[in-house]
Amino acid sequence: MAIPAADPSPARPTTAAETAAIVKAVVRACGFWGLTNGEAADLFDVPIATWNRMKAGSFKGRLDHDKLTRASLIVGLFKALRLMFNGEMVNGWPKAPNTGALFAGRTPVALMIEGGIPAMLRTRRYLDGLRGGL
Repeated sequence: MAIPAADPSPARPTTAAETAAIVKAVVRACGFWGLTNGEAADLFDVPIATWNRMKAGSFKGRLDHDKLTRASLIVGLFKALRLMFNGEMVNGWPKAPNTGALFAGRTPVALMIEGGIPAMLRTRRYLDGLRGGL
């Protein structure tokens, strides 16, 4: 199944306050999932130094369309897991080996890091399908 291309231009740039809120949400989700700094930086596709500034709350840059898309997917995955599971699976699912056809024994995080936004979209759709959203 082909995944439609994302619109390459957002409607407007985010403000500094919006950027800070988005970064905080991504950092929190990655923290709940127990991602290492390297995993989180790779998932969000930023250098480790940038990720460290994001974690410290000192990131002053802008988020391009790619980062906004990744942030939306990460927050959406976080929400989907909260709606579907309770207990350890809420935060443990992203790093747990998964035997589903999409993952083939890999962890969802490994798949998403390797496959970028298309794999993140497939993972989000997978969770939506599991909870009856498709």
